Amino acid sequence: MTRGNQVWYNGKILPVEEAKISLFTHALHYGAGAFEGIRAYRQTKGGGAIFRLKEHLVRLYESCKILDLKIPYTIDELEGAVLATCKANGFDECYIRPLVFIADGPLGVFPGQNPPVDFAILTWEWGKYLGEATREGARLKVSSFIRPHVNSSMTKGKITGQYVNSVIAKREARSLGFDEALLLDDAGFITEGSGENIFMVKDGVVKTTALTSVLNGITRQTILEYLRGKGHTVVETRFSRDELWCADEVFLTGTAAEITPVKEIDHCKIGLGKPGPLTRQVQEDFNSIIRGERPEYAKNWLTPIR
Repeated sequence: MTRGNQVWYNGKILPVEEAKISLFTHALHYGAGAFEGIRAYRQTKGGGAIFRLKEHLVRLYESCKILDLKIPYTIDELEGAVLATCKANGFDECYIRPLVFIADGPLGVFPGQNPPVDFAILTWEWGKYLGEATREGARLKVSSFIRPHVNSSMTKGKITGQYVNSVIAKREARSLGFDEALLLDDAGFITEGSGENIFMVKDGVVKTTALTSVLNGITRQTILEYLRGKGHTVVETRFSRDELWCADEVFLTGTAAEITPVKEIDHCKIGLGKPGPLTRQVQEDFNSIIRGERPEYAKNWLTPIR
């Protein structure tokens, strides 16, 4: 993994070693921050482009609204900042991490009415998040930890502190030899992975978890629009673990994970135990979309790095 040596920090491009924070930073103690994960891709015709940049930044604003963090920049200014960070590091293809957090200020849980807020943008080169599983299919383990329900955490925000639950679930799954964790809600229905949304296919019908208990993933939105545009029947609903076990195909979606097939859940083989035909088609078409090979999507979904 190659990290960018330049970061955008509170309005300026700086060498990464100069972008320092205080040990008294409130977010370091209490997790009061928000972030995004965005990808830039090398384009087939040359250069790089960022996939669905505006949608990611809008979601970041919404996460900050949940935390009552005031972002002192417009969406247009942040788009420019993201592009400037990619260019400063010479990246056509990279992972992009905007990070907003309560800075050095009050030290109690209550940060005050208008706490100081820091904003950083980091970049690094990142390959396939789930490695070989992206090609062969991932092995999932239903976690002993549930996804926090809607009145215990804000499920629509990418809030830093809330991801401790995902960290613990992922560590549990990996320690047992699986690639990824799968979390249930407080009623026992499937929600999502530690950092991915989930889709299942059964008898030609595609299902994904409703937004009542999961993050509104940008890749999830992309695949829903793509599938419906292709005429597939897609339902957003709750479904159980055994329904998932009996699916013909299962796949994960996420900015980091992209489109990752699932071949096994809790030692139960999914379908034929290998990526199914629809999953492969979605993978192939998604790859062509992000590489700028589909002009019908490129205009609205890809922001060139110039």
